[in-house]
Amino acid sequence: MSETAQSTYLKILSRIKGHGRGWVFTPNHFQDMGSRSAVALALMRHSQAGTIRQLARGLYDYPREHASLGLLAPSVDAVARALAGRDAIRLQPAGGYAANLLGLSDQVPMKIVFLTDGPTRKVPVGKQTITLKKTTPKNMATAGKKSGLVIQALRHLGQSVTRTTSLSSSRSRASFMVRMTRPTKFPYLWP
Repeated sequence: MSETAQSTYLKILSRIKGHGRGWVFTPNHFQDMGSRSAVALALMRHSQAGTIRQLARGLYDYPREHASLGLLAPSVDAVARALAGRDAIRLQPAGGYAANLLGLSDQVPMKIVFLTDGPTRKVPVGKQTITLKKTTPKNMATAGKKSGLVIQALRHLGQSVTRTTSLSSSRSRASFMVRMTRPTKFPYLWP
């Protein structure tokens, strides 16, 4: 390995370890450290050495380790942040995943869905698949905000369930949710 390649290799390793375990990243995070081919080569060598793990094409993580479970899967949010940065898109959690994030549903969804202003596609990450669904600008108007998360969770739960079951399960969120379910404020919540 040449001196320049060695330098790029060590700089990349230093940045990866600086972010800590569980960090999900793309080659774009290292653009300032060398040419595209040098970064790709360094990431390939780190992957072969077992320091990092390639999750999908152009998507890597510095895996967290557990004493008895071994290497842990990356968090869905970390993968989504890396995808949003790599593809220059906005993402909005949707469906059961949004309801679960807010604590309105105890069920953990197997199908993780994000609405996006980018192309529709499925990204396999380990045993899970993250689905990115292209949607209208109206649905993306609140992307990245808590209100967007609430809107998507309420849309998933439906009008009758939201007004009865879910609101009574969480007293701390009840007043906020009642304000958000006013039909005049958000007439597009339920089709």
